[in-house]
Amino acid sequence: MIELTREQLKEKFSDKIFTQIADTADELGLECYVVGGYVRDLFLERPSKDIDVVVVGSGIEMAQALGRRLGKGAHVSVFKNFGTAQVKYHGTEVEFVGARKESYQRDSRKPIVEDGTLEDDQNRRDFTINAMAVCLNKDRFGELVDPFNGVNDLKERTIRTPLDPDITFSDDPLRMMRCIRFATQLNFYIDDDTFESLCRNRERIEIISGERIAEELNKIILSPVPSKGFIDLERSGLLELIFPELAAMQGIETRNGRAHKDNFYHTLEVLDNISKTTDNLWLRWGALLHDIAKPVTKRWEPKAGWTFHNHNFIGERMIPNIFRRMKLPMNEKMKFVQKMVSLHMRPIVIADDIVTDSAVRRLLFEAGDDIDHLMTLCEADITSKNNERKQRFLNNFALVRQKLKDIEEKDRVRNFQPPIGGEEIMQIFHLQPCQVVGQLKMAIKDAILDGVIPNEYDAAYEFMLKKAEKYGLKRPETQATDNKL
Repeated sequence: MIELTREQLKEKFSDKIFTQIADTADELGLECYVVGGYVRDLFLERPSKDIDVVVVGSGIEMAQALGRRLGKGAHVSVFKNFGTAQVKYHGTEVEFVGARKESYQRDSRKPIVEDGTLEDDQNRRDFTINAMAVCLNKDRFGELVDPFNGVNDLKERTIRTPLDPDITFSDDPLRMMRCIRFATQLNFYIDDDTFESLCRNRERIEIISGERIAEELNKIILSPVPSKGFIDLERSGLLELIFPELAAMQGIETRNGRAHKDNFYHTLEVLDNISKTTDNLWLRWGALLHDIAKPVTKRWEPKAGWTFHNHNFIGERMIPNIFRRMKLPMNEKMKFVQKMVSLHMRPIVIADDIVTDSAVRRLLFEAGDDIDHLMTLCEADITSKNNERKQRFLNNFALVRQKLKDIEEKDRVRNFQPPIGGEEIMQIFHLQPCQVVGQLKMAIKDAILDGVIPNEYDAAYEFMLKKAEKYGLKRPETQATDNKL
């Protein structure tokens, strides 16, 4: 964070768009201020494209007048229902809204809005670091208006509400998610009173739609260290309300002196690990959900200890319900996450044993174009505190990666289809659709994946003929001879 004087702020707002806003405001006799995230990010030296301007008066009138002043190249969009307008000019977007005060009914986060002063508008802001404003009127250009000492909270790296947090969170419960999201993105701390209010008001999250919650979760997941956000969600009691499957993973159970690891914190460690190597949102979701079925598959077996049999396959089946409830996309993105969850054990099993061509060939076939993503997830899943064991896994994973590359170049297995399909098998042996056709097709595929035959038509054809004899099927040339007789 940097400290900015008024002169330095003037310089920060020297671009044409701001000077034109200033001229327009003075011409109309309106007070106007840049507020919120844009001002915050100037002090944090973070890039920000969201420019929000509060006008003490009509934001729509201000935007329309600015559009006329800018002339060609300016595009004005008016949203009368919300009392806002947007001006786009040479790649820059500015949102205008009239200063307002808000009141809420308990069963809705949609406010009752009235015209207000700048003070009213700053009072309604979610956090002190988002309530700072910089005046754009010529006589006060660059003046910082910071009634809640947001600059000091930036210095202290603290998230705090401007007014009573119980009112702030009860009025709009989405702010509880935003509180944790900002703390995670910025690596800030949540003020004690503010956090205690999160805990008290957590039940209010029930009036928030799945889409809005998912939007905030996605931003937490895409943060540099997403575990921070999920730990705060768990500590506040919000997690069990919005994501009960993940909350259920917390805890360690011991029986006969044998304990399993805390799968919640293991999952967060995997998520943090993968976040160091990829910004792919859906791969990060795969990391978050890779062990999601462990609570429902946990069993105690006297000889084996704690087991989680088939947690990858059951986890795969849980994902559609989670995505549907959270209004996440029910398309190829969900299917990608399912594939990551279903296959995440496979490379680990291979790496823990002798890396055979057959095992690698099958893995490549099943993962297809997502094999690199799967390997990234599995490497992130190595969280052993035994450094020797961890290094052995990593070394074997490097060997798996090399074998994947070699086999792909040699056998062209990725996304392959057997050289001989079911239709051709039926034509060759004059068969109707039946179980034998599927068995022959599967035998050809397995022979290629196991390295018995190369991924070539002639080899597959000869293999099929020999296999067909075991099912009592005659070779095509024999059939032709029989027909002549």
